[in-house]
Amino acid sequence: MTFTQVFEGFNWDEVKYSILAKTNLDVEAALNKTSSRSLEDFKALISPAASHYLEEMAQLSHHITLKRFGKTMQMFIPLYLSNECHNICTYCGFSLGNKVKRKTLSDNEILAEVKVIKELGFDHVLIVTGEDQTQVGQEYFKNVLKLIRPYFSHISMEVQPLDEIEYQELISLGLNTVLVYQETYHKEDYRKHHPKGKKANFNYRLETPDRLGKAGIYKMGLGVLFGLEDWRTDSFFTALHLDYLEKTYWQSKYSISFPRLRPFSGGLEPKVEMSDRDLVQLISAYRIYNEEVELSLSTRESPKFRDNVFKLGITSLSAGSKTNPGGYAIDTESLEQFEIDDERSPKEIEQMLNAQNYEAVWKDWDRSYSLIEK
Repeated sequence: MTFTQVFEGFNWDEVKYSILAKTNLDVEAALNKTSSRSLEDFKALISPAASHYLEEMAQLSHHITLKRFGKTMQMFIPLYLSNECHNICTYCGFSLGNKVKRKTLSDNEILAEVKVIKELGFDHVLIVTGEDQTQVGQEYFKNVLKLIRPYFSHISMEVQPLDEIEYQELISLGLNTVLVYQETYHKEDYRKHHPKGKKANFNYRLETPDRLGKAGIYKMGLGVLFGLEDWRTDSFFTALHLDYLEKTYWQSKYSISFPRLRPFSGGLEPKVEMSDRDLVQLISAYRIYNEEVELSLSTRESPKFRDNVFKLGITSLSAGSKTNPGGYAIDTESLEQFEIDDERSPKEIEQMLNAQNYEAVWKDWDRSYSLIEK
């Protein structure tokens, strides 16, 4: 069994209607629960009715986060290795149809990027590529992990979905975490946004976390791209996916990210706007629903928004991000995947956290503990 069987038991329109039908009483019941909350409670917390309880939700989310994670913030930075891509995705600057300069980093260029990243203080790196099996396939990933493993205590990856045996190989070389976003769980709209390339296979992407769980990954990250479809319905299916994974692959840890559609070369206008207020509601809803899941906020968001929202439930932040290959150390004209909004340096982010009595955590001590435990 995979998540596909669970997913096919739900109808998008019926789920959407059930969220919209939640009442104030449903929201109050979810907020006042002293036991674990259900997916129906999550529907209530992301419903329009819950928008009237935003202050109460934010306070409860903050309290839960402090209890579980304390005043700490995991810091990470993306390392873009290539913008080569064989997919056509309507929302991405790396899309095959964009006539731009392509770049895949060599070993020496990767090490030059690593040098700058280490000087910035990072010990957790997220390696990112476009989806091109010929230029950046399994052999390239294996080489990259061997190359950078000595420099980082935690390595995450956001690349094309792979087979279970490929994940097993990469895990053996030091891969800790894989992020794989479904983009949208709306099957018909997914096809519209992915007309060409391996990414057009909805079910193969949907079952990627199953392959990761079977391969024994330490942590996996889920999410959708807000702006492609109704954020409430997409978020329910993400929570449904998380619920299934936690029960099925309980040895792994999980995180949720909140990317909103950002401008890029030839960019797509959002079909559905997600306001700052909506995103605050969603972050709070996830934390109230699941006290253990890690929540991540990237530099896609503005400095003002990140400064005010991180205390509500966020456990990891990126900083100083560049979204083009070679962006840290090499003067290159390669295309950015999307425009970032928070351009502050890692040191400035750390100072902002310290000013609010939070500690920036640069090393993943949890991984060290887990290795000792084994």
